[in-house]
Amino acid sequence: MQATVGDRLHVHSNTVGARDRIAEIVEVRGADGHPPYLVRFPDGHESLVFPGPDCVVEPTAH
Repeated sequence: MQATVGDRLHVHSNTVGARDRIAEIVEVRGADGHPPYLVRFPDGHESLVFPGPDCVVEPTAH
């Protein structure tokens, strides 16, 4: 998995009835675009994320 700042991290829910979460990648801390990523969710919450198999990076046009 590789990402750049500004891409979106889409976290698919694995619980019935729970929503997927989408966050903006604000910092890439791994080498060559690899995790971990500092992300910001729409509510302003920031978190350091080590994405699992339920996550997808959605590139944005830079």
